[in-house]
Amino acid sequence: MKIRLLSTLLTLGLTATAFASKAKPVIGLSLDTLKEERWQRDRDTFIAEAQKLGATVIVQSANSDDTRQVRDVESLISRQVDVLVIVPHNGEAMTRAVKSANEAKIPVIAYDRLIMNCAIDYYLTFDNVKVGETQASYVAARLPTGRPARIVRIYGAPTDNNAKLFKQGQDNILLPLIKAGKIEVVHEDWALDWKPENAKKIMNAAVTKAGRAIDAVVVSNDGTAGGAIQALQEDGLAGKVLVTGQDADLAACQRILRGTQAMTVYKPLKNLASLAARIAVDVAKGNRPTTTATSDNGTKKVPAIFENVISVEKANLLSTVVADGFHQAGDLK
Repeated sequence: MKIRLLSTLLTLGLTATAFASKAKPVIGLSLDTLKEERWQRDRDTFIAEAQKLGATVIVQSANSDDTRQVRDVESLISRQVDVLVIVPHNGEAMTRAVKSANEAKIPVIAYDRLIMNCAIDYYLTFDNVKVGETQASYVAARLPTGRPARIVRIYGAPTDNNAKLFKQGQDNILLPLIKAGKIEVVHEDWALDWKPENAKKIMNAAVTKAGRAIDAVVVSNDGTAGGAIQALQEDGLAGKVLVTGQDADLAACQRILRGTQAMTVYKPLKNLASLAARIAVDVAKGNRPTTTATSDNGTKKVPAIFENVISVEKANLLSTVVADGFHQAGDLK
């Protein structure tokens, strides 16, 4: 009960001292943002699983501000947490903070996004190249034939290494088709900070440039897909242009049912967040969990675990995100 109360206080941002021990470890969880539904789910699942294992979690959210996130991590270091779990806003900008953790001999786990050019201990994420391949494969199978299909590509935040991996996966599928003359990319750009309003601007520019002759928009996540669809609605194109996404956000699943978004990539967040909590507690107790892969961050091949992803469209919405309990059927209307 005391652990649960302390965790609640710390999650709310109230001042407390980290009373770390091997039996009751304290985990520092540094998040890029809590503005998106996805990250709120990760946080809640992580805390619940950690508490089951007797750990306390101190949560910090940086609101997509690199300077603030570095300060957050330094604050967690000063509290002498047993282990740090970091979702970096910018995988390059977090290097300095990780080096401070190394000096304090605090293990670091990169969660969902890789932290570059430093000695992190573990990397836990989904197969992000597979995410991009899933999005692009869905589009490629549904494009018109007999002429070059015209597509728009909206990438994620250029500061997010995952956004580059999503693009890499998309490229694996799309570039051969582009080189063969089967697909024409009429417009492409990066959506800064994954903001829907930035995706909307990109889509507005694409429609201005290409007119109504657009077959599909390959968008890297659901938030930016929402921005793109808003722009399409303004031109009467929503539901007429295939739009991809990722994260299975509630709003995106509702759009899929309405027909304005074609698909999303469902990442079973509960699996990853629960795994991260178990790994963090294990590491805090001085153990070395077994991993299934490695990922090169420029300094070392980081021990890694990659969770699988699932393509979701209207036909399998109920058998995936609803059956998993990720959303309730009544909320999708």
